[in-house]
Amino acid sequence: MEPKAVSSNEKFFIVVRGKSRKGFSRGCIGRVESESARGEVTVLLYGCGSSAGTPKNRGVLRREDTCPLTRHQAQLLLYISSVSKRFELMCNARLFNAICALTQNDLVVVRHKKGHLPGMVKNLMQIGKKENKDDLHMLGFEVDFVNSDQTLSSKKAATMQLFSAADIIQVIPSNSNPFEFHWSDGSGSLSKKTLSRIQSMPNMETRTKQDVGNLREQRDVQNQRTDSSQTHLEVGSMVEVVSDSGVTVYGVIRWLGIPEEKMKEWAGIELDYEVNGCSDGKYGGRRYFTCEGNRALFLPITKCSPDSRFFCSSIEKHKLTEIPSVPPYEELEEDAPPVPESEALSLFLGRMKGIQGHINSCYLDATLFSLFSSSVVVDRICQNPGDQQQPLNCTLRTIVNRLRRQGFVPAESVMNFRKQLGCDTFRTDEKDPEEFISVLFQKVLCIEPLLKLKSEGETSQEAYTLQIFLEKEQLPHIPTVQQLLDTSCMSGNIKFETVPSCLIVQMPRFGNMYKMFSHIIPSMELDVTDVLYNSPRECFICGRLAEFECPQCLPDRKLQPGRIKQYCLTCNTQVHSHPSRCSHFPRAVTLPADAAADTPVLRHTMQLFAVLCIQTSHYVSFVKYGPKPHSWVFFDSMADRCGDDQSGYNIPEIRACPELGDFLCQSEEEQARSNPLQAPELVRRLLCDSYMLLYQSTDAPLSKPNNQES
Repeated sequence: MEPKAVSSNEKFFIVVRGKSRKGFSRGCIGRVESESARGEVTVLLYGCGSSAGTPKNRGVLRREDTCPLTRHQAQLLLYISSVSKRFELMCNARLFNAICALTQNDLVVVRHKKGHLPGMVKNLMQIGKKENKDDLHMLGFEVDFVNSDQTLSSKKAATMQLFSAADIIQVIPSNSNPFEFHWSDGSGSLSKKTLSRIQSMPNMETRTKQDVGNLREQRDVQNQRTDSSQTHLEVGSMVEVVSDSGVTVYGVIRWLGIPEEKMKEWAGIELDYEVNGCSDGKYGGRRYFTCEGNRALFLPITKCSPDSRFFCSSIEKHKLTEIPSVPPYEELEEDAPPVPESEALSLFLGRMKGIQGHINSCYLDATLFSLFSSSVVVDRICQNPGDQQQPLNCTLRTIVNRLRRQGFVPAESVMNFRKQLGCDTFRTDEKDPEEFISVLFQKVLCIEPLLKLKSEGETSQEAYTLQIFLEKEQLPHIPTVQQLLDTSCMSGNIKFETVPSCLIVQMPRFGNMYKMFSHIIPSMELDVTDVLYNSPRECFICGRLAEFECPQCLPDRKLQPGRIKQYCLTCNTQVHSHPSRCSHFPRAVTLPADAAADTPVLRHTMQLFAVLCIQTSHYVSFVKYGPKPHSWVFFDSMADRCGDDQSGYNIPEIRACPELGDFLCQSEEEQARSNPLQAPELVRRLLCDSYMLLYQSTDAPLSKPNNQES
């Protein structure tokens, strides 16, 4: 059948699926020449550079591999030189639609070499020359910035900078005219100063009068907000603050309380972008939370309202509770590697990031994100799984690759994985992470147990996780994970046969109901040398080869309580000649046959890369995404919710958590002296709610698949 001709100047599109062959990769902009009933379209694809508006390549695509665009949308996207950034912006439907509706004097926040800066759109510029009438102009925005004195940078169009749609990270709704925007002093409080209008931009007809009317009507509906006194706001709530001049800024509440010299409750808000005059979490010389500089705003809680961008009025509720469109995804032959430190924040940070939770899935979401987002060692463990064609393995592979490539996994993918696990309780019930980890490694990845243990009587055991068992009186009231591990292994006479490649340690607590310690300090480096079987160890006193260990010496306050006590023959005799230790029963240490008394002992350490926490039956995770000490993020698969239980959906969120690095970089003495209740919110949450800590070793032998011979 002959293809049917269509109007070429109306059929624009962006490629959303396809192999990376030259000119036809995802994110390319094109124009339809003709289409057939078989679903194939003959297309012209535009190039890049100054002549990007002229088509360069001709080919045939499947209609389902494209997404239609208006001419205006195509011209805005065409000015974005990176095809991946084009595609990323188009997938962010809310932001892209707002950018497409911009007109003169609308307020925006743009990505600039100096940071994220607020400014005003002054002109919509046509870029490039058209060789014929069907070609496209590229469209960019001229933006005037707010200087440190809160005035427009210049009234000369020649000095204004040109930005693509991908440079705009936020469109600020505004209803007042003229606009006023100002931040007064270092305390981060709002006052006003006028941003004058500059009527220099001709109407480019970026939207019709009807569109403008609809947009204003939408804004009027959104501005019918519930008074903050009638709305429960808490730490983590998304809020907006409106200045006396009518400008609205957005952020998340990070702290609530009564500051010094104040009488009423205030809120500490982390803003969506930097604003001169704000702080990094300090107010009145005292730190209440930690964030990037110029983003912390402190003001009375009565000045805050729920974020109207996610506000569900009775008129618009049915629209806002629709599940947002999920970016299209195509599985490639090659697996995506763990996300490197340099790319983690740009890929992960924000709302609708990570793994979307649904129906008690937080235990699974937090575990998958902890294991697979950034850990190189976990990838090495899983490099030779069993049957990669099994549905379970394929589904897990898709989840991991999607997380690493797009930074977001929709709830449908995880629900499908839960159903395939085979147990009805996995589909809807909340499970313990250790139960899921065992199923994941044993049944899905077919990996041998990560731990090989020797117990009393040299009985061998295997496990995927290590549960800490001990008596509370054996340790100080705020122990470290190193002390918990040493004490538990010594008390139970358990040793590791080999250094594990991955060590998953369960804290002495049971769900959200019972925990043995109110706070636990995570050890960034875990030394497993003294809990290895048949491995050289050094004397606690003189440093020579140890031949005995003594469980009764473990809590001795005169000998560093909580540290494993092992001795050479001479030191063992001297230590146990003390009257208080005469009743101890030291036991012989199993050593290699060739161990020499004066040989230096090689230390075996493991690095912390993730922590699972539980609070009121809800699991979240902290993940270290790189080697730098402050490279920590916090992930919550159900941080917020849009809509009701029946028709709504969960909003996952990932936040940077450099304050955790500040705490963990301190010495053990400083950590022990600090008051956990005065720590920043996320640090306090980790110290109070630790459930499982994940450690990795970069030099340990890897576990083998169950179907391979040892």
